[in-house]
Amino acid sequence: MTVGSLDIHLAEAFAPCLQGPALRTIISSDVDGIEYGAVLKNVYGICGGIIYGLKNGDNFLANLVSNAIREMDRFLAVASPRERNICDSVYLGDLLVTAYSKFSRNHNFGAYIGRGYSVKAAMMEMEMVAEGYYGTKCIYEINKKLGVDMPILDCVYSILYEKMSAQKAIDILADKLK
Repeated sequence: MTVGSLDIHLAEAFAPCLQGPALRTIISSDVDGIEYGAVLKNVYGICGGIIYGLKNGDNFLANLVSNAIREMDRFLAVASPRERNICDSVYLGDLLVTAYSKFSRNHNFGAYIGRGYSVKAAMMEMEMVAEGYYGTKCIYEINKKLGVDMPILDCVYSILYEKMSAQKAIDILADKLK
């Protein structure tokens, strides 16, 4: 678990309160990066779920995730420029678990959409809120000003807010992934 704070001494004092036999803490002063990363991993988790729901396979999902971490890195470099290791667990680890886990609310929300549910119907199936739905619009609006190349974000936005079919949006995205 990452404890983020601009006051490192405060984070160092607080972190031991959270530690236990199965939980280790890491300290970071990258508060903006952690917050943006948390929102973005939910967006990418929705996309991973859509891919799962469409039955596009594990290789496609792995390609999506490798592109997603690069997309996140590009966004963070512009939105909150500073040195960071995008492979740290707070970025890459959270992205992996959100994109792959069947326990992830955002993954499950996306899977419903991939299986043909409307956004509204998918929301009604959920017992909890999939934060990535709202996060997608927020980051999309922020990125209008920043102009970062974010094809995965654009894909998810087009599905959730422009009512593009999931299959069509993912087909368009597939041509943009490296």
